[in-house]
Amino acid sequence: MREYFNRLYCDSADSFYQSLYCSLRGGERRFIVTANPETFMVAQKNPDLDNLLCKETTTVVPDGIGIVKAAHYLSVPVKDKITGVDIAANLLKDADQLHKSVYFYGAKEEVLQQLLKTISVKYPGLVVAGFHNGYNGYDDAVFEDIVGKRPDIVMVALGIPRQELLIDRYFNRFSSGIFIGVGGSFDVLSGSKKRAPQFFVKRNLEWLYRIVREPKRLGRFYTSNIRFLFAVRKIKRQEGKAHSSSV
Repeated sequence: MREYFNRLYCDSADSFYQSLYCSLRGGERRFIVTANPETFMVAQKNPDLDNLLCKETTTVVPDGIGIVKAAHYLSVPVKDKITGVDIAANLLKDADQLHKSVYFYGAKEEVLQQLLKTISVKYPGLVVAGFHNGYNGYDDAVFEDIVGKRPDIVMVALGIPRQELLIDRYFNRFSSGIFIGVGGSFDVLSGSKKRAPQFFVKRNLEWLYRIVREPKRLGRFYTSNIRFLFAVRKIKRQEGKAHSSSV
């Protein structure tokens, strides 16, 4: 797991958003993975996800305070958390300003339709290259459509690791474009679900708000976050022992 932390983007969130704007304007190709504790834990058991996290062509950003705190504990100088929903919001704003095209794949049909309505009002300069809900099971057919349309931005909301592995499978067929797995961001951006109030956001307690609103998340929280903490502590102990034996 140590190599995942070493791949994290360490500069500020503002610097990252500015780099995305420049990449979008310049027609660069980028693949962004928003990493939370679940991402790292799944990658340890999934060789394909493990491989793509370590690729030089993948930009791994710290999505959430859990990753940021763990990075600091392991002496990785991460400055800010950079969440998927914030990246998606910034990309929509940039696409609006630059008149770029976006393809939306994922979420329920009603959520997707509400997102498109919201975007048409809020971002009139944005071009919708295409869209498809995530409940059809035709991932490859959808991505063949994306390959044909060559959008400037591709947002995939299918959950970890399905969205990342799908992007990775097709990434080399594109010469440009910004690709990102955004999880449940369509629900928030469409207004179907409310983001945590600023009280929780400012105190890095968005995870608690989500559990209170959706208690079924508690089991998933334990599986990913609690085990993640033990895994990080194990890395710290092992590195401490290695350092002591080398002195």
